[in-house]
Amino acid sequence: MLQKTFFTFGPFAENTWLFWNDEKQCMVVDPGCYEAHEQTELELFITQNGLKPELLINTHGHIDHILGNAFIHRRYGLIPQLNKLDQEIYEGGERYGAVWGIRLETPPDPQFGLEHGSKVVLGNDEFEVRFTPGHTPGEVCLIHHEQQFVIAGDVLFRMSIGRTDLPGGHHPTLIQSIKDQLFTLPDSFEVLCGHGPTTHIGFEKQNNPFLG
Repeated sequence: MLQKTFFTFGPFAENTWLFWNDEKQCMVVDPGCYEAHEQTELELFITQNGLKPELLINTHGHIDHILGNAFIHRRYGLIPQLNKLDQEIYEGGERYGAVWGIRLETPPDPQFGLEHGSKVVLGNDEFEVRFTPGHTPGEVCLIHHEQQFVIAGDVLFRMSIGRTDLPGGHHPTLIQSIKDQLFTLPDSFEVLCGHGPTTHIGFEKQNNPFLG
């Protein structure tokens, strides 16, 4: 059975997620560890729990979700996986960070394997990849059907949705992605968000003011 936890890191208060199985195989999703003490906190948790990082996933290419990519690559040798439509955003992270006074360590070149309907495999666990653009052109969500949760990145939040006023954002597309790819899941599915607290599909169907 998969276990999971998250750390809220960086100047954007981004949620960095860890998932691991009984064999301690570990997947890192959207590492936002920016400061040295954040990197140390993440590394200590991995070491103290005997985890073996094997996968590095970026739900999308915005700077707050890739701040720790270089550290994870340097420390554990992992190559980030990303949807190709976010390549331009990913590669522009250093320029974007300069606008905010944030120094982004040059991230490693990603693999572009996260396509709609593909699978991410961690040991005996499978995550279904669903293409959910709108916040960015290439954002994806990962769904674990057996344990009924979805890694939602910045697509859907508790009582909110991802921003669409940034380059590459498109509000109608995001709304359609949520309705077609997330709201078709059972109400019981937990939503693991890129910012803020977790939520559930059923709760958002009933209460999210952007999706009424």
